[in-house]
Amino acid sequence: MALPLFDDAGATRESLYINGKWGPGASGETFEVTDPASGAVLSSVAAAGPGDVRAAIDAADAAFEQWAGATAYARSAYLYQAHRLMLERADDLATLMTMEQGKPLKAARTEVKYAADFLIWFAEEAKRVYGSTIPSARADQRFMVLRQPVGVVAAVTPWNYPVSMITRKVAPAFAAGCPVVLKPAEHTPLTAMAVFKIFDDVGLPPGVANLVTTADPAVFSDEVFASRAVRKIAFTGSTAVGKMLAREAASTVKRVSLELGGHAPFIVFEDADPVHAAKGASLVKFLNTGQACISPNRIFVHRSLYEVFLETLVTRARTLKAGNGLDATSGVGPLIDEKAVLRMQRQVDDARARGARVLTGGHRLIGTGFDGGFFYSPTVLADVTAAMDIYREETFGPIAAVTVFDDEAEVVAMANDTDYGLASYLYTRDLSRALRVSERLRFGMVGINDINPTSAAAPFGGIKESGLGREGAAEGLGEYLDTKLIGISI
Repeated sequence: MALPLFDDAGATRESLYINGKWGPGASGETFEVTDPASGAVLSSVAAAGPGDVRAAIDAADAAFEQWAGATAYARSAYLYQAHRLMLERADDLATLMTMEQGKPLKAARTEVKYAADFLIWFAEEAKRVYGSTIPSARADQRFMVLRQPVGVVAAVTPWNYPVSMITRKVAPAFAAGCPVVLKPAEHTPLTAMAVFKIFDDVGLPPGVANLVTTADPAVFSDEVFASRAVRKIAFTGSTAVGKMLAREAASTVKRVSLELGGHAPFIVFEDADPVHAAKGASLVKFLNTGQACISPNRIFVHRSLYEVFLETLVTRARTLKAGNGLDATSGVGPLIDEKAVLRMQRQVDDARARGARVLTGGHRLIGTGFDGGFFYSPTVLADVTAAMDIYREETFGPIAAVTVFDDEAEVVAMANDTDYGLASYLYTRDLSRALRVSERLRFGMVGINDINPTSAAAPFGGIKESGLGREGAAEGLGEYLDTKLIGISI
């Protein structure tokens, strides 16, 4: 596969896309991008400096008036074209993503399709930004309400879903009339470049889409916080960083959308099919090697189903083949880096020391096919309790932690006993229970017998320390619009 904008050596210094042009960073400095499955260097890309970030913000600011003034139909047309190109380039995008991020190629192809869905969804929603009129108590007065773009958007995207998290932010921003300056995660700048190559190829006006790559997030954030031109920050990442962004954004009262960490409960009630539930748990738990914010971290199973559920879950975990995502037989790829591997081992060792049973896995994978990479065995822990680190900490890896429970009130209290509030899951055949428990769970999303309650058409986001705002759906477009009241005396 020909990597986008790379020279024959596989390296590029022109990874910054500012004001409609690709170029190097002003300093000429670069940083390396590596394959987490092997440790091999894939490329060197430009390391943006403060001046580069300022130039990108200035370009976006200069483009704002014209882009905001374009018709919704004109903005929509660009998104339709981007959707078409993304689907045409899906195989190359997926391969590049697997090389850079590690997920199996089948999962990467699924993500590209998901990413494209946001482009076409917001191409359609762009034409549905409606205002309203409000009756006045005065006979000689009329009120009009307009929805207008907030302004320049600074977006920060993560490495675990490096294509779809871009389109989930930039598509609604473009649809609303907002130019964007985006910083991708330092682990995955290459897929971001490939996405922005699409924006370049569809002919977006200069300054509407801007990309800056850097291995030092502070280079980007410091300029964004200081800028009065940037009116909104859209971020997906850790809760700790999200809190910092919210604090700093307050200095110039920027709007923020934050999609942060999760600690999802997965509840299996006594009337559920334990085999079906265990299969569902394994699919979502080991998705993307467990590196997903909606991954179930705390699996609660009723005592009457506990052993049958564990038996099925262990069987499923043992059949997963870890390996390079480019290998079609691999069901689980590598973790993103060494730090992630060490966190997995620390959580397993702590749980074992406090009484958990390690039913399968529980160790780093080494040897042929694994050396140089960051592989951890799919792991199932039984008898997990609230005293263990894994019960409290977001895992972000391939460890299924299972806890037994006895009644509904008890498990709802355990599920809600966290500062996080993103996704949650429950398995039951009782409709009344399904609705009752869904309403009591303090999470932004609930899957009832459903491990994938997400779509471009559905609002995605959490409560408590899992974030602010929603992405996708009509709500996702509203995050990029201000409300303006116009009073008219006649």
